[in-house]
Amino acid sequence: MGSPIIALITGANSGIGRSAAVDLAAKGWTVYGSMRSLDKGGRLAAMAADAGVEDRVHAVVCDVTDTESVNRAVAEVTADAGRIDVLVNNAGVGGNGVTEEVPVERYAEIMDVNVYGIVRCVQAVAPQMRERGEGCIINVGSVAGVIAAVGQAPYVASKWAVEGLTEGLAQEMAEFGVRVALIEPGVVRTAILAKNTDAPNDSGAYGRAYRRLFRFYQAGLANPGHPSEVADVIHEIVTTDEPKLRWTCGWGGPELTAAKPNVSDEDWVALGAITDDDEYVARFTELFGLDISTPDS
Repeated sequence: MGSPIIALITGANSGIGRSAAVDLAAKGWTVYGSMRSLDKGGRLAAMAADAGVEDRVHAVVCDVTDTESVNRAVAEVTADAGRIDVLVNNAGVGGNGVTEEVPVERYAEIMDVNVYGIVRCVQAVAPQMRERGEGCIINVGSVAGVIAAVGQAPYVASKWAVEGLTEGLAQEMAEFGVRVALIEPGVVRTAILAKNTDAPNDSGAYGRAYRRLFRFYQAGLANPGHPSEVADVIHEIVTTDEPKLRWTCGWGGPELTAAKPNVSDEDWVALGAITDDDEYVARFTELFGLDISTPDS
C-alpha cells in the first residue's frame, strides 16, 4: 500500500470508530471518519486536535443505510485522497430483546445498519481495491457473533450474519490481493455500552434472560477493554506479514472465542435450562473460562 495509508472508518462519531480514527491518525494514517451528520463530529474533531492529528482526520457524511449516501462518501474520499487503502466497517447499532417478542421490523432496522450497511460500503469500495490488486476490508463484528448472547436476539442475528458475510468475502477477494478480516471484540468501554439497559419483557417470562445478559455486561464493565485496543488490532491486521481472518480483543473476547469450539451444542442448550442464577454463573465460568460473577453476586 502507498504511504500514508488512506482509511475510511464508518461510525466514527463515537465509541470505537472515533477512537480508532484518532489513534490510527497518530500512527501516520490519513483517516476519513464517516457519520450521518457533520453536526455529530465535534468530539472527533476535538480529540484529533488534542492528539495533534487534526490535519490527518477528516469527517465525511455517510449514512450506511442509504446506498446513495455511501456512494457519495466513497466518491468524496477517493476524489480527495486518490484511493481508499483500508475500509473499516464499524458503524453498528445494538438491539436487546428475545426472539419471541422483538417485532420483525426491529430486526430489519438492525440488519439494515449492521449487515446491509457493510454490503453497501463493500460494494462501493471493493471495485477500486480489486482493480489495484491491493487493499484491506475490516468488518467489526462482536463476540455476540460467536456465542448467542441471551436477550440480544436481533443483535446476535446481525453479528452472526456478519461472520458469514466476512468469511465468504475473504475468499471472494483473495485472488485479487485484497485482505479481508473480522474483529470480534468483547466488552469495550464506550458510552453506548453503558447505556445498554433496554429489557423489553412484554410477556413477563424473560426476566431471567435479561438478568443474565446484564450480569455479563456488568462483569465486563468492571474491567472493560479500551477502544484503543481495537485500533491496535486494525493496525496489525493491515500491516502484519501473517494475515488471518478472525481477530479479537476486549474483555472476554479472547476467552469466549477460544472456548466456543469446545462447548458442545448440548452443553450450550443445557446452560439455558439452569434456573438458579448462581449455578448458571458457575457453569458459564466452567464452560468458557470467563468469570461473570460480580461483587454483588
